[in-house]
Amino acid sequence: MSRPLAVFAYDFDGTLAPGNMQEHAFIPDELGMAHAEFWAETRRLAEAQRGDGILAYMHLMLEKAREKGVELSRESWRARGAGLRLFPGVQAWFARQNARADALGLDLRHFIISSGNRELIEGTPIAHEFDRIYASAFMFDANDDAVGAALAINYTGKTQYLFRINKWTLDEWDNDGINAVQAERDRAVPFDRIAFFGDGLTDIPVMRVMTDHGGHPVAVYDPETPLTEAAAAKLLADGRARLAAGGDYREGSELDTLAAELLQQMARGVRAELFG
Repeated sequence: MSRPLAVFAYDFDGTLAPGNMQEHAFIPDELGMAHAEFWAETRRLAEAQRGDGILAYMHLMLEKAREKGVELSRESWRARGAGLRLFPGVQAWFARQNARADALGLDLRHFIISSGNRELIEGTPIAHEFDRIYASAFMFDANDDAVGAALAINYTGKTQYLFRINKWTLDEWDNDGINAVQAERDRAVPFDRIAFFGDGLTDIPVMRVMTDHGGHPVAVYDPETPLTEAAAAKLLADGRARLAAGGDYREGSELDTLAAELLQQMARGVRAELFG
């Protein structure tokens, strides 16, 4: 860590890719269910069990898949993820931002913080760009078949991973490190060098934490879906996000220009710390 660390963290669904990842093929094609039917059943299950909605959808995915004889191996999940459609320019985004950060003397790292499925994200062509993919994950047996939930990340649970990044205590299972007392000045990535890109209700607590700690919350919306643009506008109006742009990651887009400005602001902050 010879250069100051900076972080771009992202939600996945609606932020790097349109829609919910489970809806692209798994629910309609492999489970044979309409999206609305699956999510309504998830809600009924969570309410009946007085449980968490993320755990409910993960349980239902496995239960319905077993009923249909759908393969549940880790590689089958990653193969499904390989077919997820990304927003324009996403694949070239990371190298461009890394080069900008490098020119500014920053070591830029990328993270996912998502309620979606880790195994699906691991199958995408951008999986290698991330230091960590923090997302809801399945537990696998000795035959490498999904048998239950290993990790469920709901809307408030997402905030934990901001502090893991802030302290650079990155292992999901490390409870001691994340809870250890650490002075702000000793933390690896101050919040003013973290930007979070998100799109919806599950990102509100993360954006609130970012705002309260001097970070950079960015609302991303699908330019082809007016409803998501309205949601981004509300995040801005409510003070949850500070900036907003459409999900166009190509060079020269509004979002790309915004990212360049954020990196410059982070670099100015580092210079101010060093030289007063």
